[in-house]
Formats: sequence, structure tokens, C-alpha cells
Amino acid sequence: MGERRRRAKGEGSIYQLADGRWRGSVDLGWVAGRRKRKQITRRTKTEVGRELRRLLAAAEAGQLRPERSPTVAAWMDTYLHEVASARVRPSTLLSYEQFARLYIDPWLGRHQIDKLRPQHITAFYREMSKTLAPSSVRRIHAVLRRALTVAVRWGLISTNPATLVDPPSVTTKEITPYSVAEARQLLEYAAQDRLEARWVIALTLGLRQGETLGLGWQHVDFDRRLLHIERALQRQPDGSLALLRTKTERSKRIIPMPPSVVAALHRRQVLQQADREILGAEWHDSDLVFTTQLGTPIHPRNDYRAFQRLIQKAGLRRVRLHDLRHTSASLLLAQGVAARVVMEILGHSQISVTLDTYTHVDPELNREATDRLEDLLWPQY
Repeated sequence: MGERRRRAKGEGSIYQLADGRWRGSVDLGWVAGRRKRKQITRRTKTEVGRELRRLLAAAEAGQLRPERSPTVAAWMDTYLHEVASARVRPSTLLSYEQFARLYIDPWLGRHQIDKLRPQHITAFYREMSKTLAPSSVRRIHAVLRRALTVAVRWGLISTNPATLVDPPSVTTKEITPYSVAEARQLLEYAAQDRLEARWVIALTLGLRQGETLGLGWQHVDFDRRLLHIERALQRQPDGSLALLRTKTERSKRIIPMPPSVVAALHRRQVLQQADREILGAEWHDSDLVFTTQLGTPIHPRNDYRAFQRLIQKAGLRRVRLHDLRHTSASLLLAQGVAARVVMEILGHSQISVTLDTYTHVDPELNREATDRLEDLLWPQY
């Protein structure tokens, strides 16, 4: 034991260690016949005093547990299997587990969560940034922050140290959706494709890939020209496909269909019926709108490949499949459709997402808008 300098009267349970650091303790009472105390060590007496007062207040409020705090690794396991597993999709849970196993546990796992400090997390992010992209470090940060937020709610810790740390910033890549001319060219070539309606819906209604591939005929109301978005086709961790509810309540929506979408879906229905009659008993009846020629669901990977073949055939520049959603939103906004309406069509949870992300307007439409302003301010007499 190193030499200790005893606390002065009124300082509470604080003393200095031989190495110059200061230590304090909080009495948590008797547990299972043994007296429990929680010790804290800091560089200065002031820091110990501040932390001691916080712990005493937490103990009086019943927020300080006498049992030993779990390690970060143990808590991540608890969080993933008792909390996250009931809240997120299997594919999302798998990514959370990978972040914990590959990164969080090896670097932070040994720390008890009540002793995890912002400087530990900062050092962790600095090391991760040497090999991972900033966007990946930010996703790791999000998982760690969520896990520690639950630990606060459960009374295991009083504050979340991850909220005191800024993850690496990410430079947002500019999105370049198709122009009006490019969109028309795509529709022209899509008219020759057996899945024409799939591309028409993507361009006009901005559905997500999973939402489009998960559409069933029961979701198509031809009489009232309405499309009911209630589920999505998702790839599971084991590679299988599953129809799941939309990710959020806002994603569940009813969208009016313009005449061109209705006509394309009628043509799709006729083609699918022809495939069904040709295959007979070998047809897989899934009631999905978009299927393979066997009636089975279309794998998202094959859907992406079909899109790339289509735009190559049309002589269009290469873009992501998701950029059709950007194109739809940008063209709607450019036509003067209110952002709130666009938000409802796209199924966004917040209007800020619509305004911040989908505001790419065709330069020609921009020119038309400024020309209108010219006419308004300087009318030709």
C-alpha cells in the first residue's frame, strides 16, 4: 500500500494515493451480508469531489447499483440480445453484432461501463479511422451510443459517455439524379422490358427497391388508382428473402397512381398471366406483382443487375438504382409540388430529410423558374 494523505475534515471520503492521484468512495450499504463501496480515482482532488457528489446524489435517488457494473463487451451482448433483437430487423441486428465483435469488443470490451470515459471512446475512434472510412466509424458510434443510452435507462450508468464524443465527419457526396430528358429516355427503353412497370413506378412514385419488389396485387387498387405500401422484400442474414413490414409507420402509406402507372401495371398483369398459363403447375403463386418468369420473388441483386442492363441499353450514364428515387423526388419538387406532399409520397419520417436530400433540380427547370420570376418582376408591356 502506498502512503496516503488523509482527507481534511468535511472533505468526505477522499484521499491521495502515493502516485499523486486522488481517490474517493461512496458507501452503498450492506448487500448479501457484505458492505459495498464504489471507488473512483481521478487526477485531482477537485475532480474526485465533483464525481463523488454526483455519485452520492445518484445513490440517494436509488440510481446507483451496488453490484459490479458489466464490462462493455458483456453489456453489448445484453443489449444486442435483449433489446436490439426485438427492435431492429435481422439484417440490421447482424450488422450490429459485427460492429460489436470486430471493433467495439476488442478495443473497449474490457472496460466496465461505469468507468468508460469519453477519452477512451475518442482514442478508439482515432484508431478505427486509420483503417475504416468515416461513415463506418459513424455507424459504429451510433451502435455504441444506442447501447449506452439503454444502460442509462436501466440505471447502470448515470451518463452516456458516447454522447460527449463527436465521431468523424463525413463529406456528403453530391447526388446527380437523371434529368427530365434522361428520365424520358429511360421510360422509352423500359417500355420494351417485361418489367416495365417496375421502372415506371420507381421513376414516378419513388418507391424503395424493397417496397417495389414486395408489392402484391392485393396492394393495387385499380378502381381508385391507389397503391398501398405496407411491406418490403428484404434479404435475410442467411441469404433467404422475406416479406417484412415497412421499416417505419411513416413508410406505410397510400399513394395515388397516375394513369401511366395504372396502364403499366395492367400490362404487367397480362404478361404475368401469360407466364402462369405457360408454366401451369410449375408456376410459383406468390401474388407478387414483380416476379421471375417462374413466379418466384426477384432477388434485389438481380433487380439491380437488370437495371444496369437497361440503362446500358438506353445509352444512359451509370447511376445507382436508388437514384431513381432521387430523380422522382427532385422532379416533383421542381414541378412545384409541396415538400410536405413529396415527403408523404416518399414515406419520409421528417420533412427535413426531403428538403436536405432530394432537392436536385434539372438545370433546365431551374431556368424555367428564373424566367418566370423575370416575367413577374419585369412584365413585358
